[in-house]
Amino acid sequence: MTGIAVASISARLLAEAARDDGFEVAALDLFGDADTRAASRSWAAIGEPAHLAIDGDRLLPALEALAQGGAGAGWIAGAGFEGRRDLLERGAATLPPIGTQGDAMRRLRDPRVFFDFLDAHDIEHPEVAATAPNDRAGWLVKDAHGCGGWHIHRADEHDAAEAGGHRYFQREVAGRPMSATFVANGRDAAVLGFNQLIVRPVAGRPSVSGGAVGRVPLPAAAAGRATEAVRAIAVGFSLHGLGSLDFMAQGDAISVLEVNPRPPASMALYAERAGLVAAHVRACIQGVLPRWPARVAGDPVHGTEVVFAPHRLRLDTTAASRLAARHACHDLPAGATAFDAGDPLCSVSADGADAQSVQALLDRHRDEVHRSLEAHA
Repeated sequence: MTGIAVASISARLLAEAARDDGFEVAALDLFGDADTRAASRSWAAIGEPAHLAIDGDRLLPALEALAQGGAGAGWIAGAGFEGRRDLLERGAATLPPIGTQGDAMRRLRDPRVFFDFLDAHDIEHPEVAATAPNDRAGWLVKDAHGCGGWHIHRADEHDAAEAGGHRYFQREVAGRPMSATFVANGRDAAVLGFNQLIVRPVAGRPSVSGGAVGRVPLPAAAAGRATEAVRAIAVGFSLHGLGSLDFMAQGDAISVLEVNPRPPASMALYAERAGLVAAHVRACIQGVLPRWPARVAGDPVHGTEVVFAPHRLRLDTTAASRLAARHACHDLPAGATAFDAGDPLCSVSADGADAQSVQALLDRHRDEVHRSLEAHA
């Protein structure tokens, strides 16, 4: 059995997918959830949950310990490494990385470079600006080094006139928030499917990414444009492995928002077809892209959603056990845990015939979790 390390803000999904593909997994993340540990032969903390950021002073010694212990194929970087070229490159000096490399990540997460590339390739995107518009209504401020939407806020008079560096202004556009899940090998990419993103306000932040439902159909013209964008970006930025393209869809039109050049949360929607981490490794090491079957009528649609704490609360061991007993719950606290309002409590999953029924089930599961916690309190 080949060993592999996975590192992310939350590594549960990657750890389970790697285990299911026959790897012996070492997991590195912030939470150490019960199901993450169950899927892994070892776990180490690489940051504090309250900060939602990876701590290099903890990551690098953890990678070094794994290298000395013979971690096998190498390590896969998940969410939390956006804009962290330093960690990717220092980690690469310790243990072979399996994924998009540090310099490619830096270029992709440079707003000027990324949006200039889209313009040069006639790929539609919302209007962006490095300086504040005179009328800031309808504009967002984003951080290209952020993830999950926690960095996004609506522009107002308190924002500096110059966003600067990796921060930029982007105009809000109409449409459905969508993503394309793909596997790339630096020369091309294979799109696995399209997903409807769950984006909600959380703890005062207007656009937090809370999950996804997929695979879902897109009009042929929109699907073609999204696929062409994925393939062009994969080549232009030398992307390797699993990733996702976020975009707004409206009719036949799409408007590209950003690319996540690492295994995305939407990979959970494709877990019924084992082999995602194996496909990631083959694309990165051998340059082989998967032949992913097209969705056919009758295939189930899957969904996953993060459940956020509605207010400050403390989960004791009894409540944690009740949560673990729910078959639809994942990312389970390993024991008694305190949460602030807006902290991720767990996640829920659902399957159904279409996106609407799946979203309805996710809503029900989320509400049941909240009610169970309130009853326990």
